[in-house]
Amino acid sequence: MTATPRITFGMIVLNGEPFIKYNLRALYPFAHQIIVVEGASPHAHAIATTDGHSTDGTLETLRQFKQHEDPQGKIQIVTAEDEGYSNGFWPGEKHEQSQAYAKRATGNWLWQVDVDEFYMPQDMAWICENILFSPDTNAVSFKQIQFWGGMNYFVDGWYLRQWQGEVFHRAFRWRPDFSYATHRPPTVLDENGNDLRKHGWIGPRQLNKKGIFLYHYSLVFPRNVSDKSLYYSNVTWGAFPRMGLWAKRNYGKLENRYRVHNVYQYPSWLERYSGTHPPQAEAMWKDIQDGRLESVQLRSTDDIELLLDSPAYFVGRFVLKLAGPLVWSMLVFGQWLFSFFPERSRRFIKTKIAKARDQK
Repeated sequence: MTATPRITFGMIVLNGEPFIKYNLRALYPFAHQIIVVEGASPHAHAIATTDGHSTDGTLETLRQFKQHEDPQGKIQIVTAEDEGYSNGFWPGEKHEQSQAYAKRATGNWLWQVDVDEFYMPQDMAWICENILFSPDTNAVSFKQIQFWGGMNYFVDGWYLRQWQGEVFHRAFRWRPDFSYATHRPPTVLDENGNDLRKHGWIGPRQLNKKGIFLYHYSLVFPRNVSDKSLYYSNVTWGAFPRMGLWAKRNYGKLENRYRVHNVYQYPSWLERYSGTHPPQAEAMWKDIQDGRLESVQLRSTDDIELLLDSPAYFVGRFVLKLAGPLVWSMLVFGQWLFSFFPERSRRFIKTKIAKARDQK
């Protein structure tokens, strides 16, 4: 008989306001366990306290939630100090934080969740009943809806479509002899070292057919965008040296209306959203509108409305949507052709391309 899906939710958070308590409330009914790993990695020092913690009161909110809203004792808060890092900072780039919640997991499913992502409760219930019960399923991934500047707009683009930037690997079967290998991309290995996504993987296309998505709010509030941009500007694992400039010009002012996604190397655009939101995301938004979260700064949407009412922008989006698959096909062919080049030539070309992207 298939074991009941006992879900351990694992969350890494730094400066998780205003999302944190609403996210925990959304997860709580489905959780066997919720392990929140709070604190900064070294490249996030600019948005952390001197002892490696959130500057917006996230750690205090977590402790209050555990005291007042955790009757079943599901919440566990982990900081770098708990793992022996006395300066409060986590080493590395989030691998250690992911492994910190993984080694404490007692569920038979491990579901990674960001503080700014939500799910429809009926979707989570369906996944629990129809996917996590299946002995043939080992991993589940989602496509995101990336909201931008408010609750009524989302961003789309080449990276999010052809470059698979929308795929979020989230839920993994879990046993004590499994291991959490990497955070980027999230990868869990079985007892023999096999990637769980290599066998028994439910990908986003299968869930899309059911209308199931990850609702992502990381680009809604200016402070979260600013913090994220500062962090990504400092990382060494990716090429985002102009992220701060992107946040100022393209998020704050819409100077380049076709580079609105924070993976700014690729064309992207804004769309209206007319659907519903997960209940706890709606509750958060209502509290903001009603003045109960006074510290939350909102982005003005006047320029977004003007842009989306523009016939020229409608045409521009249409052209980019048509061109994306063609460019993708050309790149796939180019990569195949590129594989026949001598190694020295490949290194030279890659260096030139990286420099050109950084200068955009």
